[in-house]
Amino acid sequence: MNLQSNDFELFGVPVRFSQNRAHLDARWKDLQREAHPDKFAAQGASAQRVAMQWSVRINEAYQRLKHPLKRASYLCELRGSPINAENNTAMPEDFLLQQMAWRDALEEASTIEALDQLAMQARKSGQEQLLKIEQALDGVQDFPAAAQQIRSLMFIERFVSEVDARIDQLGQ
Repeated sequence: MNLQSNDFELFGVPVRFSQNRAHLDARWKDLQREAHPDKFAAQGASAQRVAMQWSVRINEAYQRLKHPLKRASYLCELRGSPINAENNTAMPEDFLLQQMAWRDALEEASTIEALDQLAMQARKSGQEQLLKIEQALDGVQDFPAAAQQIRSLMFIERFVSEVDARIDQLGQ
């Protein structure tokens, strides 16, 4: 293992968006077994510290690879198209109009049923975004386009969280 390897290399998986979650889970367990600090107890404190660094590195890589949005963002960064969500907020006009409509619907929603419907619409849109991201990354390898889709998905996920919070408020 090499600390300088990217997450895909570390896990021995292809550098692509589409991944087998069960394989990632199994590989994570194998890597953690190899690097567990207790395994190096007889070799002294220095070896245990290095093993702990490996364990942290493996966990960080696993967190990025197992979550589709984090994996897509990481892949774009590797390919020279960082997301820069805090600086790059440009979105297509149709997406901006959809955001405005959802915001209005969220303000007007006064029942759990209306909020559930809104959350369902946003989640469906999020699934559609994931498919577009997969096509941009694995299909045509258009990393700037994937980065734009990722920024859209980030908004959708934040919006769904806001809707869920409102549902929790009304449910109390």
